[in-house]
This record gives sequence, structure tokens and C-alpha cells, in this order.
Amino acid sequence: MLTVPPKVTPRAFERLSEIGAAAQGKALRVAVEGGGCSGFQYQIELDSPADDDLVLEDRGEKVVVDSTSLPFLADAVIDFSEELIGARFTIENPNATSSCGCGTSFSI
Repeated sequence: MLTVPPKVTPRAFERLSEIGAAAQGKALRVAVEGGGCSGFQYQIELDSPADDDLVLEDRGEKVVVDSTSLPFLADAVIDFSEELIGARFTIENPNATSSCGCGTSFSI
């Protein structure tokens, strides 16, 4: 079965540029781990790309996903959101059957 890679919005790449991720030799790592209040949780951090990562790149900025997390993020959209409660990278995941109010935990 072919896994459709996640998409990254221009706004997310723009935010990475604003914080100087590439200039620091870093990429935005989006991973899925077991845990959280719904079974799985997203881990989003600046990290160095690894050899086996899927690399999504635009304007010199990179978003990386490890091979274990990739099936959980198939066809997801990685975005950056600025709201009254704060600014953060967000994930719209069509594979999640439910999610938690915190926005970082989900189930499949």
C-alpha cells in the first residue's frame, strides 16, 4: 500500500524561516509516539535530519518525518496557527478517529 506523505503549508515553512531553523542546521521533526490521553501523541521539535527521514522541503526549510511515524501521518497537513491562546505548529490528520482537546493526542 502506497503511503501518501503529509503536506506542509506555506505558512508552516514561513514560520520555520522566521525562527531560522535551516540557518541553525535544523528541521522541524514531526513524529508520532505511543501515549497521550487518546493513545498516540505528536512530538514536534527542531531536530537534525536523519538519513532515513522523509524530507519535505521548501524555501530551504525542511520538515522531517521518520519511517515509523510516516504511516500515522499519511495525507496529514502540517500547518502553523496563531490564535489568542498562542502560536503553534498544528497537524490536521485524516487518519485520526478521535483527538483530545490538547490537540497533540489522538487515536486511530
